[in-house]
Amino acid sequence: MFNKILTGLVYINSVGIVHFFKDKKNLEKDEEDERKNNLVCRFVLDGAGRKIGESVAIDNDLLIIKKGSKYLGVPLKHIEEDKKTLLVKGLVEQENAEAMGERWRQASFKEIEYSDDE
Repeated sequence: MFNKILTGLVYINSVGIVHFFKDKKNLEKDEEDERKNNLVCRFVLDGAGRKIGESVAIDNDLLIIKKGSKYLGVPLKHIEEDKKTLLVKGLVEQENAEAMGERWRQASFKEIEYSDDE
């Protein structure tokens, strides 16, 4: 009888530990998601304080910035929060940023074509 009780307690304890770590993992993911959500709809400045554009989306580890009619993809590791704006730190290659932004635009936007009859 004692062995059954002891086995039950060990099982409950191990399930509790697994549940604890699972919740901690979910909490960390929720915090990361909240951080990413706070990066959208903010003006983005370069290192000299010039406005680059406005952040419009997060795509995996890229911040998508709308700059005029173009979209730029900048790795999140190059983004720093500064009060109400975001700063791009370090050097970012313009051509690569434009290529990543264009890939995101093509994957995210569905263009509608109208026939002459409509």
